[in-house]
Amino acid sequence: MYRTFLALLAVSFSLSAADKTYVLKAAHMFDGIRDHVVSPGLVVVTNGKITAVGAAAAFPAGAETIDLGDATLLPGLIDAHTHLTYPYERDYRVEELNALKKNIPERTLDAVDIVRRTLMAGFTTVRDVGAGDYIDVGLRNAIAAGKIPGPRMLVAVNAIGATGGHCDSSAGFAPNIFGRETGITDGVINGPDQARQAVRYNIKYGADVIKTCATGGVLSLSDDVDTPQLTQAELDALVAEAHALRRKTAAHAHGASGAKIAIRAGIDSIEHGSFLDDEALDMMKARGTYYVPTLMAAEGLKERLTDGYLPPVVAVKARQAIAALDATVRKAIARGVKVVVGTDATVYPHGRNAEEFHLLVNLGMKPIDALKAGTSLDAELLGVADRTGSLEAGKFADIVACPGNPEENIRQVENIRFVMKEGVVYRKPGD
Repeated sequence: MYRTFLALLAVSFSLSAADKTYVLKAAHMFDGIRDHVVSPGLVVVTNGKITAVGAAAAFPAGAETIDLGDATLLPGLIDAHTHLTYPYERDYRVEELNALKKNIPERTLDAVDIVRRTLMAGFTTVRDVGAGDYIDVGLRNAIAAGKIPGPRMLVAVNAIGATGGHCDSSAGFAPNIFGRETGITDGVINGPDQARQAVRYNIKYGADVIKTCATGGVLSLSDDVDTPQLTQAELDALVAEAHALRRKTAAHAHGASGAKIAIRAGIDSIEHGSFLDDEALDMMKARGTYYVPTLMAAEGLKERLTDGYLPPVVAVKARQAIAALDATVRKAIARGVKVVVGTDATVYPHGRNAEEFHLLVNLGMKPIDALKAGTSLDAELLGVADRTGSLEAGKFADIVACPGNPEENIRQVENIRFVMKEGVVYRKPGD
């Protein structure tokens, strides 16, 4: 039955496929680059790519016109920090139990629904920064082949960290809970040579990006949230090896000390950054290091704290991180650090990714800059700006639309009503 369902989906996609020509019209348009939303909006799409943009564009013969009315055309949204192979669970205990009870096929089928939900929320590209059992690689490949609907995925395979650290999935549990001690095949390393080996291992099995844990984390059971977990030599080796193999790097880093080790190593982005100090932010500004604050993760934690669904040790760390994060992000925005959209999807319910935009605006970012943060600037971080992130001729037809004008009300991006990815229409008004 499930195979039949996938086959029908594939057929339905091909019928609205990338070989068609469309003219997309709306009252407004944001191209991902300009400093304002413009009116009217018009984009011509042929064979899965954008061929013309703007009111002066000619209407090709035989094109299907989709008029979205009082709406704004936008580049497909991008989320630079997701975990789409993990279903959201409000109760931490249920989350951990399911991770142990569910087999790989079950978890894969859960993820198929998650990626569909993410695409329908308007996110046509994501960076997935840590999964398990290569489910992320399978999802990426199935989506790219048109077998299932979902966003374009850049995947990390295993997040790489130290023994007992935030990236060590066995930390806080009984010894040998997996029947063996965790090691390089799980992303657990000790020393520069193992760091290099883990990078090579991840790339061997499909990694597009290398993710590391430079500090402790909130949801792990056996570490402090802000302590460094890798040495300068380890991070130097990890980043150098990744860059030599043409992969970008991302560092989970709540604490300032660990973040600065990663920044000195040449990391491409700092994730979370709850306790970043002035020196760390200045280093990021000077080096062009991107900042992915994952404000939606804090929102998800607040909701779970309210219901008492977090273990005491996790709840303490969550309150510490939440208390510090807003002030850090305000300072980063004021300094001109490259702040982009990334949400830590799975710490909150999947599909709510676009709420990150208004949280950035609440902390001082202009609405138009928030829109850039989740489109063209994110595309630069991910290394896909030559393909997506803006509405320009020659790029993939990754196009979404929201009601009204998001420059006037940024929360309109939470109500995506039209989704096109590479010229295939996945959602339109009335669906």
